[in-house]
Amino acid sequence: MAKEDYYKLLGVERDASASDLKKAYRKMAVKWHPDKNPGNAEAEAKFKEISEAYEVLKDPEKKAAYDRYGHAAFTQGGMGGPRPGGAGGGGFHDPFDIFREVFSGGGRSAGGGGGGGIFEDFFGGGGGGGADSGLDGNDLRFDLEISLEEAASGVEKEIRYRRPKQCSHCKGDGAEPGSGRSTCPTCGGAGQVSSSRGFISFRQVCPTCSGAGQVIEKPCGKCNGEGRINETSTLKIKIPAGVDTGSRLRSSGKGEAGIRGGHSGDLYIVVHVKEHDLFERRNDNLFLNLKIPFTLAALGGTLEVPTLNGKGSIKVPTGTQSGTTFRLKGKGMPHLRGGGSGDQMVKVAIDVPKKLNSEERTALEAFAKACGDETDSSSGGFFKGIFK
Repeated sequence: MAKEDYYKLLGVERDASASDLKKAYRKMAVKWHPDKNPGNAEAEAKFKEISEAYEVLKDPEKKAAYDRYGHAAFTQGGMGGPRPGGAGGGGFHDPFDIFREVFSGGGRSAGGGGGGGIFEDFFGGGGGGGADSGLDGNDLRFDLEISLEEAASGVEKEIRYRRPKQCSHCKGDGAEPGSGRSTCPTCGGAGQVSSSRGFISFRQVCPTCSGAGQVIEKPCGKCNGEGRINETSTLKIKIPAGVDTGSRLRSSGKGEAGIRGGHSGDLYIVVHVKEHDLFERRNDNLFLNLKIPFTLAALGGTLEVPTLNGKGSIKVPTGTQSGTTFRLKGKGMPHLRGGGSGDQMVKVAIDVPKKLNSEERTALEAFAKACGDETDSSSGGFFKGIFK
């Protein structure tokens, strides 16, 4: 099977910073770690793929080779790029070593054994002290609807949303100010407990202290020991010109607050552009259907048309047919990355009057007669040249 793109695996853009890469890896690694998914071969394979992707993208030299040659940069007889080395399969380092490096700041000791437990690494090892390692807050999503005009010009919006924020009373500690903590009686400060099933031993997060290794003697009266409290946040965001439905904006650190000193998550604003009464958007081009008088279509002239930022005009040639499309260059949506705008396309349809007064009818009959187009088909006229 073809290997999945490293950037897609981690869910990051190609220009992601080192901090964004590390954050993305942490989240994915915790989700797919074998200790959290015992007996799940698919999760184990995913964990190895994620670690491999992070190993390459965090290294500038390896990242450059991958950006240029793709996965071929790290295969035998590939494109000449550097090959990751180590104990892992395929020439890559052991994924558990990478996990340790990210979560505990260092690799495996010389006398280390196998992969190790996720909670040993995440909460600081079997010797306690887990309270120093916080849990990162989750990212949040906010769906924002704007008009097509706002998408074209850019706009500043103020949004309100609820999120867990750091408790102002205990400063996120979870304990009532002045009270302390004691070693968890269930795990003895390890942050994890062990259980056995036959010959297999399992380790999991301590249910009493949730992996902290300590318990609060007197929980905070405002947040009940959580260290966080749900509050309404207000945020002003600038929507750039050219956004479309599905565009995402990120506000760093405006998601859920972390627990026990963990990093706050991010807020992702997902844009939805409302349908317009006149214009249809296709990428950065706008399309407008417009009816014109049949006299203008026949005689030609100048037609004034609406645009998103005012009015424009098009020259209608003599004898224009229904369905003809005209282009107003640069009157579409601005390109999101800059560098101009799309076009506005105007498709015309001939508007045939449904009612005629006597003067109009007489004039049209005279015109038809002058053209040899009899109004009564039984007398020939237009159909005379067709039916012989």
